[in-house]
Amino acid sequence: MKTRFSSLVTLKKSTMDKSERVIQQANADLKNANIALEHAYDSLQDIDSPLKGHISDLLAQRTLLSSQRDIITHNTEWVNFAKRQLDAAKEQLKIDMIEFEKFKYLELQEIKKILKIRQMQESKALDEVALMTHGRRDK
Repeated sequence: MKTRFSSLVTLKKSTMDKSERVIQQANADLKNANIALEHAYDSLQDIDSPLKGHISDLLAQRTLLSSQRDIITHNTEWVNFAKRQLDAAKEQLKIDMIEFEKFKYLELQEIKKILKIRQMQESKALDEVALMTHGRRDK
């Protein structure tokens, strides 16, 4: 049944669905960030320090360790950013769900009101028919 809130309910539903898709994307981004961070830590563990050899090997190893630590720092920041994005998306979904439920409730109340009016009209019509048929029996 169409009410004046039907289009708003549809709009709020599509907004809520969009927010759900944003949350799914944010979850995927967070998962990717965590995987990248794990790989960075694994790569750091794979780097072995030279125990003997030329100083150039030691300096190269030190540069490699520094680079890997920078990657870990970057990936940690990425994980934190992804978490903030996910939290913001969840908050937006919560707001969108509240708005959807609000307009859904208003639509339901409007439908109940319309049904009550129709029921009263039907009742009046039946009363009129009953009065007409009752008047015919008396004659």
